[in-house]
Amino acid sequence: MSNALPPSSSASPSQRPANTFTELLVTLLAPSLVLMQLSSPERLGTMGALMLALSMPLFWALRTAVRERRFSWMAGLGVLSTLMTGGIGLLALDPQWLAVKEAAVPGLIGLVVLISAMTRKPLIRLLVFNPQIMDVPRIETALAVRGATAAFECCLRLGTWMLAGSFAFSSAMNYALARWVVQSPAGSEAFNAELGRMNLLSWPVIAIPSTLMMMGVLFYLARGIKQLTGMKLEECLRQQ
Repeated sequence: MSNALPPSSSASPSQRPANTFTELLVTLLAPSLVLMQLSSPERLGTMGALMLALSMPLFWALRTAVRERRFSWMAGLGVLSTLMTGGIGLLALDPQWLAVKEAAVPGLIGLVVLISAMTRKPLIRLLVFNPQIMDVPRIETALAVRGATAAFECCLRLGTWMLAGSFAFSSAMNYALARWVVQSPAGSEAFNAELGRMNLLSWPVIAIPSTLMMMGVLFYLARGIKQLTGMKLEECLRQQ
C-alpha cells in the first residue's frame, strides 16, 4: 500500500530529504494511523477509514506522475496493489487473499527478473548497466581490451539471480507477515487495525532487509566492473 513514485530527480539535494519524508508520511505513516485509529463506528467506520487510507498512496502516485510527466511501471504496480487491497476489504474476502496479494507483487517481479537471467539480456543490464547511469561505450572498450567481456556477462547474470533472490525473500516475508498479523475478517474494524500494523511492521521486517540485499547486489556489480575493467568507479559513471 505504500508503493509510490520516487521523488523527482530534478529536485535539489536539500529538497530530496523533505520529499522522502513527505512520501513516507503520506504513503505509510498516515494510512497506517488512519486504519488503526479511525476505523471505529464512532469515527470514520471500517469502510470510510479503509478508503481514506488507500486514497493517500494513490494520490501521491498520481501527483508525482503528473509532476514528472512520465509513468513508472513500479508505481503502476503499487497502485494496482493498493486497489487490490481495497477490493479485498470491500468484498470482505478471506484474509488469506491479502497474504497472497502481498506475496504476488514482489513474486511476479522476481519471476520476471529470474526469466531474464536465462536470456541474452538480463534485466539488471537495463536497471544498472545502461547509458543513463554508466559510461557504457568506455566500459565495453575496457572489457574488450582486457578480454573480460564474457566474464562481465557472467557477472551480470549472477547479479540478476541475486536480484531475483531479493524479490523472492520479499515475497515470502510479505506472505508470512500478512498471515501472522492479519487474522480478522476483511471489512471489520480489527482487520483495518491489523492492516495498519502490518504496513508499519513491513519496513523493519521486509523493506529494510530487502534494500540491504539490493545494495549488496549493486556493490557486487560495482566491484565486478572495477576489477574487470581496471577503472575506478567514478570513471565508469556517465558524466553529466
